[in-house]
Amino acid sequence: MRIEFRVNGRAAVVDVAPATPLLYVLRNDLGLDGPKFGCGLAQCGACTVIAGGRPIRSCVTPVSAAEAKEILTLEGLGTLEHPHPVQQAFIDEQAAQCGYCINGVIMTAKAFLDDNPRPTDDQIRQALAGILCRCGTHLEIMRAVKRAAQHRVKV
Repeated sequence: MRIEFRVNGRAAVVDVAPATPLLYVLRNDLGLDGPKFGCGLAQCGACTVIAGGRPIRSCVTPVSAAEAKEILTLEGLGTLEHPHPVQQAFIDEQAAQCGYCINGVIMTAKAFLDDNPRPTDDQIRQALAGILCRCGTHLEIMRAVKRAAQHRVKV
């Protein structure tokens, strides 16, 4: 089936089964490798993308649900030369260790900060509670989200 949607501000057209996970289409058909395959069960958050301003788990979202919608992936936030303020905050705080979960953390933090520009520590912890990270950079992640909140940039 032919499915049309937008990814990172560009039109995308794919010919796949409607039940194909959005994650597979993003990675395999569109070459976007920011979102990662982690658990395949929407439990770890590594596959998080933003759809309609909300973080979603692309591993369990059928591509048909993206039809006529705007999807934002990590690649769409910023560039190496001009990172998005959330990305820059994570760089400045060295908030990634292995980096596998960082896509989910950054995309979730971006959507959260768009709606909550002055969050408390408890609100940040609650917003990121669904992202599994085993590396132990939780303090750096908290500092990065708080740093990004200082910019209060809504993109």
